[in-house]
Amino acid sequence: MTESAGTIDVLVVDDDFMVARVHRTFVERVAPFRVVGTAHTGEQAIEAVDAFRPDLVLLDLYLPDLFGLDVIPRLRSAGHDCDVMVITAAREADAVRGAVRQGVVDYLLKPFDYEDLQPRLERYATQRGRLLTTVVRGQADVDRVLAGAFAPPAGAALPKGLSVETAQLVERALREADGTVSAAEAATAIGISRVSARRYLEYFHATGHADVSLRYGTAGRPERRYSRRA
Repeated sequence: MTESAGTIDVLVVDDDFMVARVHRTFVERVAPFRVVGTAHTGEQAIEAVDAFRPDLVLLDLYLPDLFGLDVIPRLRSAGHDCDVMVITAAREADAVRGAVRQGVVDYLLKPFDYEDLQPRLERYATQRGRLLTTVVRGQADVDRVLAGAFAPPAGAALPKGLSVETAQLVERALREADGTVSAAEAATAIGISRVSARRYLEYFHATGHADVSLRYGTAGRPERRYSRRA
């Protein structure tokens, strides 16, 4: 583990070599994360955890030799206490329930891009730091650690550079959209720049108030489409 160094070591597990490389690139763009290795099968993942002792494992579920969730108990029985974030195309309710029972810290569906993974890693880093530094004197300290595990506390202030008034306008654009809306469409509707609209939409997504889907065209990056979460 790397608590004293301030870094969070990550093992990327995915059966697709190219996907694993992309995920590695995403992770290494987010401080203080550092990828220490990659694995492409369940057995390789177990061996890599033995070798690298990562703090966090990004775990695909559809591996060629083992179902990803079956890797976790083997890690625990071997004495490893690394956290696990599931990154998978598995949308079955049983898989999600199984992941929760195994104590995963997050569950991210493929396909996704950097803007989907970044806030989840940042929330994980914040919560991990809270767990490492908390001194428990009573129930209030326990509640403080658990309450905001992967979401900001209710009533939390907007991030620096965002205003309540503009957030309300973007939220209205989401609410009034016929289905989904892009950052460019929201910007046009309320009269702000596309970059600004995207910042607010990503904030709503990170805080659980909006969902994101990807629309693939004939060329270039997929378009991110936002919808208000009921």
